Amino acid sequence: MAPTGEVILEVRDLVKHFPLTRGLLVKRQIGAVKAVDGVSFDLHRGETLGVVGESGCGKSTLAKLIMALERPTSGSVLYKGQDIFKLRGKELKAMRRNIQIVLQDPYTSLNPRMTVGDIVGEPFEIHPEVAPKGDRKKRVQELLEVVGLNPEHINRYPHQFSGGQRQRIGIARGLALRPEIIVCDEPVSALDVSIQAQVINLLEKLQEEFGLSYIFIAHDLSVVRHISDRVAVMYLGKIVELGTDVQIYDHPTHPYTQALLSAVPVPDPAGRENRERIILAGDPPSPANPPSGCRFRTRCWKAQEVCAEKVPALVVREGSDHPSACHFAEEKDVVHAVEA
Repeated sequence: MAPTGEVILEVRDLVKHFPLTRGLLVKRQIGAVKAVDGVSFDLHRGETLGVVGESGCGKSTLAKLIMALERPTSGSVLYKGQDIFKLRGKELKAMRRNIQIVLQDPYTSLNPRMTVGDIVGEPFEIHPEVAPKGDRKKRVQELLEVVGLNPEHINRYPHQFSGGQRQRIGIARGLALRPEIIVCDEPVSALDVSIQAQVINLLEKLQEEFGLSYIFIAHDLSVVRHISDRVAVMYLGKIVELGTDVQIYDHPTHPYTQALLSAVPVPDPAGRENRERIILAGDPPSPANPPSGCRFRTRCWKAQEVCAEKVPALVVREGSDHPSACHFAEEKDVVHAVEA
């Protein structure tokens, strides 16, 4: 399904700080981990928005916020114009029918003591209005067939399936309530490369069939390009660059994006020779004590005095066609490290 102009989800100035406390009897806050710190974007109907970045940049916290599994410090998530954090009781339950999640690890996200039929059918227990009791077994078997599993294996347990098959079970569970949005939190990172391709192809097929919108979180840039219409690059709780797959992969403007792409393996030896490898200095700063101004400045080869004094806004800058949070954003053509 091609993305439409209709905005189905709006994330506005989303912030999540986890307090750091000290003391045994009397707890006092001494700081905060700034996991997500002012993130904004739109998701269109039928679109896949990829979210990439290093471990600890806030991707999974962002997923929990979008699912309303965490409450934000500030900011809003609007589903069809309605702030999900203002919903309570039945309204929140109804909203959650339409935004589902596929988790990272298929080995721990499935209850080993439940059969596949119980796992995939569990959403019907929480939302009984979706499927009457007499129809649930049939619905579960249909879902298993849709994701490429044998519907006759409904009474098997997770340990009787491979990793790729278990992730298909997780996808079937996510589809059960016929959601409009699925948050995919690193859904293929625990799988072999050949199995990753199968799962990605399945997700694309299901998107076309059911008109789904995806937020696809990953650290593997090649996987993200294969499935995404647009890509948001995160660093220390903030989006530093946002654009189409072509804009991000072929013409990145933020130094962090350029460094990430330079580290992607290139299968063609000629391509490896022509590509400049960017080695970043040091480790990412702690989200409990991020640098002033631009958070990337401590590792950036372009950093100047203004970078420490002023936080760069995520805006379209002169000479570019997509927003980048860098005072010195400059388009840089890259060797095709990632095949679409």
